[in-house]
Amino acid sequence: MKNRQEQAPNADASNSPQISLPPVITVKQLADQVGVSGIEIIKQLMRNGIMANINQSLDYEVASRLITDFGFTAKKLHVSAQGKQKVSSRDAKLHTRPPVITIMGHVDHGKTSLLDAIRQTNVAGGEAGAITQHIGAYQIEMKGRKITFLDTPGHEAFTAMRARGARATDIAVLVVAADDGVMPQTIEALDHARAAGVSIVIALNKIDKANANPDRVKQQLSDLGVVVEEWGGDIICVPVSAKKKQGIDDLLENLLLVADILELKAEVDCPAEGIVIEAKLDKSRGPVATLLVQKGVLKTSDNLVVGTVGGKVKAMFNDDGKNIRKADPATPVEILGMNAVPDAGQIFQVVSDEKEAKSLIEKNRNAGLATTTARGVSLTSVAAQASAGEIKELNIILKTDVHGSIEPIKDSLERLSDDRTRVKVIHTGTGAITESDILLAAASRAVVIGFNSKPETGATRMAEQEKISIRQYNIIYKLIEDVEKALKGLLEPEYVDIVAGQAEVRTVFEAGKKGRIAGSQVKEGKATRDSQVRVIRGGKVIAESRVAGLRRFKDDVKEVSTGMECGVKLEGFNDLEVGDILQFVRQERVD
Repeated sequence: MKNRQEQAPNADASNSPQISLPPVITVKQLADQVGVSGIEIIKQLMRNGIMANINQSLDYEVASRLITDFGFTAKKLHVSAQGKQKVSSRDAKLHTRPPVITIMGHVDHGKTSLLDAIRQTNVAGGEAGAITQHIGAYQIEMKGRKITFLDTPGHEAFTAMRARGARATDIAVLVVAADDGVMPQTIEALDHARAAGVSIVIALNKIDKANANPDRVKQQLSDLGVVVEEWGGDIICVPVSAKKKQGIDDLLENLLLVADILELKAEVDCPAEGIVIEAKLDKSRGPVATLLVQKGVLKTSDNLVVGTVGGKVKAMFNDDGKNIRKADPATPVEILGMNAVPDAGQIFQVVSDEKEAKSLIEKNRNAGLATTTARGVSLTSVAAQASAGEIKELNIILKTDVHGSIEPIKDSLERLSDDRTRVKVIHTGTGAITESDILLAAASRAVVIGFNSKPETGATRMAEQEKISIRQYNIIYKLIEDVEKALKGLLEPEYVDIVAGQAEVRTVFEAGKKGRIAGSQVKEGKATRDSQVRVIRGGKVIAESRVAGLRRFKDDVKEVSTGMECGVKLEGFNDLEVGDILQFVRQERVD
């Protein structure tokens, strides 16, 4: 942008276009008059030492000086008092609040160093010792305005909160090392931030290194659809060195700038609500929870409910470890007084008294099962919604064995979109399906698809808990065909074999006309009467049958547990031998 501050006020005034300005004008109105974005006006104000947000009013003198920087001259317009706008009663109840920032990025690109540099830069008198306590979140001040940082360990924690229905972050700072460039975890963090719909600011770290190559990084980001301002985009990119504490103030100023554009507000005159950032059991103090207040004002002695956990705020501490009595929106605090340790990512609510707290806890307890089972989405459920005309968007997380498979599959999937339904691949990657993929799927209501890619053990366990569907394929056309069928409501349910238990044949005895009975001991899981059975000998399946009878001593039973002995009769198969393994299998529908 062309800066004309050094020119005399009347220089070339005869050639400059003239704009009529009222005695008072907002930043947004001025931007519209000049024909630039609000962010350009705010930046120019910052260059002149004035911090303002998009709705802030400017007097004629400030506005007239400012428009000369854009090549205009001002003429004062006299406006009657009748022309003044009234503020709505709803807006009057909302107060501007500090932005909440999460720092994300690749593991070695300097997230922790940047957080430390920000904290140390803003400690009074530069005394690092003033920070006495780490509570997982903290506030700093920049030109009289507060900024809240969530010190999460990574994008997994960021997304885990969102998966539980909590939106804690306004702006994600994506840290990218200027020497190393975009890495797989950088892309993963970016996809998590995009899926959350938060604003993104790039912190180009390690700019002081001899092999730093900012333009290469900007090109890599551009290839991912992140076009920075210098390249004609709308993403702010700030060069910093966390190690040498360079560019920190510039980064903070830009975060305030983005916050102004977002017009962040919160209701204050209401019962406090917010999010549990982290929680633990302290040996001497009992359950300790770090909370981020999102609306209302949290006070000591308030009655709190977090899911099925209750309590009263006995003491409250800020990020400096100081005892405080109240906390405004976007303020992180550590509290004592809960009767148990709540889960991180849960919503807390302030209620009027203990009676209301008990009632809400009971309600949450009863609703717990329903909210857990309704969370996931699957291709089968998509097909059901599609046949009912309800599906509008299908989010997909795609993992493949090799990078070359990603683009053709992604393009083929997104081409399935039509006027009625949009297919959106929100994250891609190579290698195994991870817990991070499952968390993102839970938060974004997405289906996980693996092409020659299998889930890690932890991911499988988490997918079961979160009711997330994992579909695995090794043929591209079958993958595309299934998604297309799901979108048209035509996908048939798929079934897989689940091994419920295994038993070893210890003895075989004749049972007259009934054939042969295998006296067996259950080694794993359970032997069940309604199962199919695989007979395994020498490591190979030699027969498949069904259970015709299951007895324990003289009684017919439905199931026999691990370690117990039983008699097993199979349908149509009598060629049993000592040492055979009987594998009890049931079919389950894959969603």
